[in-house]
Amino acid sequence: MTAHVNRIGTAVPPHDVHEAFVGFARTLLADDRSRLVFERMAERSGIAHRYSFFRPGEPGAMKIDAEGFYRRGAFPGTGARMVRYETDAVALAVQAATRLGIGDEGITHLLVASCTGFTAPGLDQLIAERLGLSGSLERTLVGFMGCYAAVPALRAAHHIVRSDPAARVLVVNLELCSLHLQETPDLERVLSFLLFGDGASAALVTADAHGIALHDFHSSTIPDTQDLITWRIGDQGFDMHLSGKVPARIAGALRSEADRNDSSGFLRGQDIAGIAHWAVHAGGRTVLDAVQAGLRLHSDALHVSRAVLHDVGNVSSATLMFVLARILAQDVAGPGVAMAFGPGLCAETFRFTRL
Repeated sequence: MTAHVNRIGTAVPPHDVHEAFVGFARTLLADDRSRLVFERMAERSGIAHRYSFFRPGEPGAMKIDAEGFYRRGAFPGTGARMVRYETDAVALAVQAATRLGIGDEGITHLLVASCTGFTAPGLDQLIAERLGLSGSLERTLVGFMGCYAAVPALRAAHHIVRSDPAARVLVVNLELCSLHLQETPDLERVLSFLLFGDGASAALVTADAHGIALHDFHSSTIPDTQDLITWRIGDQGFDMHLSGKVPARIAGALRSEADRNDSSGFLRGQDIAGIAHWAVHAGGRTVLDAVQAGLRLHSDALHVSRAVLHDVGNVSSATLMFVLARILAQDVAGPGVAMAFGPGLCAETFRFTRL
């Protein structure tokens, strides 16, 4: 029995905040050198749009956003941010599910992945209630796994469908990264904020043979990299650390993988030249460059991932689903490989076929 991603719906909040953030970030950096580096990286980021529920405020004002959630010198604590998460996250997830068009699908299982907030009753319960799903629905919450969480969520759906061919699994990825904006002069942290936006996806996974057929999954942790990506709960939101060493370590690991390419690796011996679709988490331009260089891919192999990065930025665990949604929309058949990176430093991958 093979599980298939039949459809994917995606959604972003209403306000494009990318340019406003670039202007705000310049005011955080204390010296000309840091501002010059930031501006150069912003220009080269490959990102044009990122979205949030917070409408940008007037440039230079004390209120960073129009409603004053973020005020200079008085950014909110984690509790206030989680209150917003509970309301805004559910609204965005419902929007993505509505675009998916589940209708009267008889959903039997709900999987929700998110790393940008916590609430109880859980996001899974709140979403199920808003969508009018059955009270006997089997629910699973995949929490705090970071940017690669879409793959474990799909892997769980894959196993559910293989064990119960009648299962109809709704997989939701929901991230509100803009809830964790920090007021800091640290250049590395400001550059990490440059990447992330808000977004949600909803996917229907069943045994029905159309869409994207899911094949084998593979997880690999790169040795001695645990400190390169961290995501910890702080007093003023969650604190992100994203080392500049990440792209080089990814490129090196993938180069070794491509050279070995045996049955124990994520390619399972498959010829790279014969792979029609590369669904790579758009973690940033340098991450995509590292994947392209490490696997020695042709120049346009990651064009779908780069387009997602341009249009919405890095929306953490939902990003890979945005990429897969565009591959579904292309209606081009062929084999594919999906991969995403996150804390560990871990690579989560799977092979698929676009039918």
